[in-house]
Formats: sequence, C-alpha cells, structure tokens
Amino acid sequence: MKTILISASVAITLVLAGCGSGPTVGDKKTPGAAKSAKKGGYYLDDGPDASPPPNLAAIPDAVPRAEPLHRFANRPYEVMGSRYVPQSERRAHSEEGVASWYGKRFHGRKTASGERYDMYAMTAAHPTLPIPSYVRVTSLANGKSVVVRINDRGPFHSKRIIDLSYVAASKLGYIGKGSTRVRVESLDSAAYDTTGEAIEQGLYLQVGAFSSPGNAQQLLARLTRELELDDQQTRVVLTGKLHRVQLGPYPSDDAAQAERGRVQERLALNAILVRRD
Repeated sequence: MKTILISASVAITLVLAGCGSGPTVGDKKTPGAAKSAKKGGYYLDDGPDASPPPNLAAIPDAVPRAEPLHRFANRPYEVMGSRYVPQSERRAHSEEGVASWYGKRFHGRKTASGERYDMYAMTAAHPTLPIPSYVRVTSLANGKSVVVRINDRGPFHSKRIIDLSYVAASKLGYIGKGSTRVRVESLDSAAYDTTGEAIEQGLYLQVGAFSSPGNAQQLLARLTRELELDDQQTRVVLTGKLHRVQLGPYPSDDAAQAERGRVQERLALNAILVRRD
C-alpha cells in the first residue's frame, strides 16, 4: 500500500513525515498501525470503494505515447531520511520485486505529477522512474500483465518497488492479498502500438493517419475484413496526436509493394512504405 504522496509543487529536497497530502510515517511504521490493517493488507481507512464500477477487467490498459517529462517531478528528493534520484531520461529498465496498491484514501488527491489520483485509471507510483513514463507490470504468481502510466512517487518501503492503482491491482488479481511479486519493464512509446504490443523492426505500410482513434479503428477493421488479415498483421501506432494505421511487417520491399498494390486494388487507398529500424 502507499505510504505517502508527493505534491508536484514540492521543493527539490523533501522531508515528508508530516506531509498533509498523505498518511504519516506512523501509518506504516508504528506497530499499532499494523493491528489496524484491514483484510487485504491496506491500512487505516484506505482500501477498495464500497461500490466499485462494474467490470473492472474491461478497463483498458494505458497506451504508451510520447510525452514531455514533467518539469518538477523528476528532481532528486528525500523521504524519511532516504534520498531518491529519479531518472532524468527514459531508458530501458527492468526489475522484480513486490508491488502494492493504493485506493480510496488517496482518490482525488494530487499526485507527484500534479494530476489527481484516480483509483480507476491505469496508473502507478514508482520512486525513480521518469514521470510520465509507461511500464508493463507482470504478476510472477499468475503471469497476468498490465500496462500502466507512472504519474506518482512511492512506495517508500524497502521491500516494495511499485504501487499500482486499485484497478491495475485488480486486473493482476491481488486486491485481497494487498501485495504480490511482479516484474516491471519500461516501455518505449515509439516501439509499441496502441494495444501495448511491441512493434518489430522491418517494413510496414501506412494506410491512414487520424486524430480520432475511432476513425483509425474503423479503417483497421475494414482492412482486416477486406484483406482477410489477422491481428498480427495490423496495428494502430500513436505518434504525437495521430493514430497511424499500419500493416506488416513485410520480409522484403517486393512483398510490401505487392501488398500495397492489393490495398489499392481492393480498397482504392494509397499506402506509403514505412521502415522501422
């Protein structure tokens, strides 16, 4: 569970034992606090909402997209005597450890990014990963995985590496336990499509680009139907604010050009060749 939240407006060096935006150190360190823990490992008045939305499993994962790093949330800071130095640039990151989650006690409060915490959004808190950035979190207990957007700091507990939102933890299946062992892997927004699947290097055909994700999905469905393609051959890639509909990859220029001709013949659309190196 989450120990403390950091406001986006705090100074570079922080001492947050008495911060009003989150529970005090005693919430997790005081022996009596553990006796107050509710079933599932959450503390005091935190925990699931009394009436959560139906079908939490249907809430889509976060979609990796290119975003500028936060101006303040990636500066070094100190919490409870420990100094943390967030990454100042996005780079490959992978770690395994214990994940916890935080819920209704923090719902609506400001996170380190300045955004309001939403327990029903696919977000997470991490002590040092860039804000914002995206990670895939995989449960080592059941193999389930989710993609979340890092927009907060925490957990400040030596045995925990990440705090997931309530819905993300629910999708991984550990709400009742309170914590579970996971693998956390950073995602390069330029290397993933809008479903969070990695895009291989190679040749692709771009058939359209839309500001509306709905229009992109409509074209994707039409291409899949008319060209009799499977899901592995079609994707929507988000670049900035454009949703780019792409087909591929193709093993050679000749194969890509042959498919380009088929797109033109069957759908009267002019595709362009895109090379991903």
